Amino acid sequence: MRVVLDLVLVPLGLVVMLAYQAWLLYKIRTQPSKTVIGINTINRRVWVEAMMEDPSKNGVLAVQTLRNNIMASTLLASTAIMLSSLIAVLMTNRGAQPSVLLYGDKTQLGFSIKFFSILVCFLVAFLFNVQSIRYYSHASILINVPVKKIPLMSPNLSVEYVGRAVNRGSYFWSLGLRAFYLSFPLFLWIFGPIPMFVCCVALVSLFYFLDVVFQSHVSVASEEEHKSDEESGLP
Repeated sequence: MRVVLDLVLVPLGLVVMLAYQAWLLYKIRTQPSKTVIGINTINRRVWVEAMMEDPSKNGVLAVQTLRNNIMASTLLASTAIMLSSLIAVLMTNRGAQPSVLLYGDKTQLGFSIKFFSILVCFLVAFLFNVQSIRYYSHASILINVPVKKIPLMSPNLSVEYVGRAVNRGSYFWSLGLRAFYLSFPLFLWIFGPIPMFVCCVALVSLFYFLDVVFQSHVSVASEEEHKSDEESGLP
């Protein structure tokens, strides 16, 4: 019975996570203005264009902003590789006994699969954050190129190209962060498939409120009423 729970709930939890990510990707591609990632992508393109219009004035601000993003990616990458090393040490410790709180597969092979899954998750997070640092580093140099000199210097270089570099750095950072999120249900899988499945459902519910933009009709209506009152001269 315990092995059956692992074979049913664990794949079901992963399917729920992957199905939500696929749905989110579809929303980003088709309706970007209704997702936080899509709105941030559009705003980053506008920000890059504004920074490149006058590099002598905005260059320091642009580089500092990208440097902060590089520091955030570096922190996550360092944390991921450190946790990967810790998981590798735990995998080699074969003398550990299963916890009494565990309800599921207690075999040595099962524990090895669980720890290996967490290890792969952290390694993927490390690689994503390294790619994020790569794109941010390129963008920190390209963003200081004046817009007026771009056609003369390189026909392949444009504001859109720099904007894509910044957005790709943000995409990889988001993927690395979601790999960290995925490690939570994988860690709870050590204590059984039921906590793992519950964590997957809870994470999907949390992701929905973090990724989807909810427009407040009440605030919009009150703002319109306030503007109409100002136009009519009412306090």
